[in-house]
Amino acid sequence: MRVLLVEDDPMIGAAVEAALKDASYATDWVQDGISALATLQAQHYDLVLLDLGLPGKDGLDVLTRTRAANNPVPVLIITARDPLEDRVRGLDGGADDYLLKPFEISELLARMRAVLRRKGGNALPLLGNGVVSLDLLSKEARTGQTTAVQLSSREFALLQALLIRPGAILSRSELEDRIYGWGNEVESNAVEFLIHGLRRKLGSQVIKNVRGLGWMVGKNA
Repeated sequence: MRVLLVEDDPMIGAAVEAALKDASYATDWVQDGISALATLQAQHYDLVLLDLGLPGKDGLDVLTRTRAANNPVPVLIITARDPLEDRVRGLDGGADDYLLKPFEISELLARMRAVLRRKGGNALPLLGNGVVSLDLLSKEARTGQTTAVQLSSREFALLQALLIRPGAILSRSELEDRIYGWGNEVESNAVEFLIHGLRRKLGSQVIKNVRGLGWMVGKNA
C-alpha cells in the first residue's frame, strides 16, 4: 500500500513518515503543494495524507485540482485548521476524512484503515477471497481453518495489494510500487522472494503466477 504524505512541518512529517513505514505503508513525503500535484500526476497512490497550510499551493487547491483531474485517490486531510467552514470545504471538495492536529498516530492509522475499507467496500478490517484472509490490524493471514500466521511487513504489503483486487493481474513493477517508497533499494528478485515466502506460509496455490504478466489471487470464492 503506497501513501503520499503532504506535510510542510519537518517534525510532524518525519514522525508520521516513520510511523507509516513501521505500519508497512510504502511512504513518499513532499512538503509543498506544487510538489504534491506533480507527484500525483506521475505516480499511483492508494491514499494521500494532505495538510492544508502548505507553501506553494494551499492543500484545498491541491485537493480541488486532484479531483478536477478525475483522480479518485482517497484523501485524508490532516491539519491544524479547526474552523467548521474549513472542514466543510475539505469534505465537500472531495476529501474522504478530516483529522485535526495534534493527533495520536493510532487514530491516524485507524482512520486510514477505515478510508481504505470504504474504498474497497469492506465493513471489517479483513481482506479475503474465500481462500485466504488477511487481518489488517494484526498483519496475520490464514487459509481455511488453519492457524493464523504472522507476515513480515513486505509480505503483508504484497498480499494486501493482491487481495484489494482479487482476479486482477499485477505486474512486478505494480507490486514494487505498492511495497517500496522513494529511496528504498529494490533487488531484481524481491517480488519473487516475497511470493515464495507467502506460498511457504500459506500454500502454493494462494498466489497464482500468470506467465509473462505477473501474479494474482483468485476472485472471491
